[in-house]
Amino acid sequence: PGQAKALQLGVLFAAWYGFNIYFNIFNKRALNQFPFPVTCTLVHLGVASLLMCALWATPWKKRPHLTTQTLQQLLPLGLLHATGFTSTNASLGGVNVSFTHTIKAMEPFFTVALSTAFLGYVPSLPILLSLTPIVGGVILASVSEVSFNWAGFSSAMLSNLCFQCRNVLSKRYMTTASLDSQEGSGAEVLDQTNLFACITILATLLLLPYWAYSDLGALLSGAPQAAVAAKGMEMARVVWWCVAAAVCRFGDVLTSYAILAKVIPVTHSVGNCVKRVVVITASVIVFKTPMSPMNMFGTGMALGGVFLYSAVKSWQEKRTGATGRASARTFFRPAARWIDRNIVRPPRLGIKFTLRRLARNGKAKKAEVQPEAPRKEPEEGAGPEYYL
Repeated sequence: PGQAKALQLGVLFAAWYGFNIYFNIFNKRALNQFPFPVTCTLVHLGVASLLMCALWATPWKKRPHLTTQTLQQLLPLGLLHATGFTSTNASLGGVNVSFTHTIKAMEPFFTVALSTAFLGYVPSLPILLSLTPIVGGVILASVSEVSFNWAGFSSAMLSNLCFQCRNVLSKRYMTTASLDSQEGSGAEVLDQTNLFACITILATLLLLPYWAYSDLGALLSGAPQAAVAAKGMEMARVVWWCVAAAVCRFGDVLTSYAILAKVIPVTHSVGNCVKRVVVITASVIVFKTPMSPMNMFGTGMALGGVFLYSAVKSWQEKRTGATGRASARTFFRPAARWIDRNIVRPPRLGIKFTLRRLARNGKAKKAEVQPEAPRKEPEEGAGPEYYL
């Protein structure tokens, strides 16, 4: 049994890395010939949405029943997902794949900063120190990068900001939805796969108007197709690369969730760090990316900092059960309260909900129970890591 489990995990990790490598290769080839990141992103999201709908049609995955309140909670997550994915593709189209992934190694920095700003938790000193080599490595890699341009760099940083905002709000959604379900509100708690599917479908719908504004006119004029043909490339091949990248991205996320269900979160985080190293190495080999000694040192320093951050985070969780302490006040506390009141827990209206709440309050008074304990806010670093 132990050998079978190890073999299964090995196959899953190999598939995870393979899907991500080929996603970056296919995506970069398509963007090199067809520099329209919004259109490529729409294809990626649209294909993933269709594949998820097909999965719901099978007995393997049950389709969720969404309420108006749930859609209201998921709407900002879909917007952040669309913006982050578009920014990632814009960066991949503007700079080398290896440089984009080096910048995206700063995800832990954004996670800590946003959790401190909006969740009210102050990270410990070891966590802050572990972020130093990540930031320093990205700076060294940036100043020595051959393909550096501010558009590609800014797009990758915007992608980090959007994806980590989405992850912080996703954790709050999962916690709040679970508590609401326990209170008997009837709300369905989405698992990670269904949460990813709903966010992806919403992102596709939200991106359509911007795509029509930015790319539709150019595509109807035929200029991009003519430019692709002028490079000696067939448009059908570019479309194949884009669709293949979308399928690989879908497989990447599903295998990530399958691994997360079998291992502890820190193992998944370390595996994600190794995956970034493998992707950077593969992209350098496939695209023959030139790297100076300082660039290689900066990239290695940033990736090593991510490993250090994961190790320190795991050590802190085992020692204290959390990676930071609650802060009574933060500069962004008003913004955090607004997000919590209007996005994470929007007001629920309707006669059924009002009657249910009145009945529950009546039973509570009749039984003379103690007042309900306040909700426990999610701690930064607590709970599973959501890889979306």
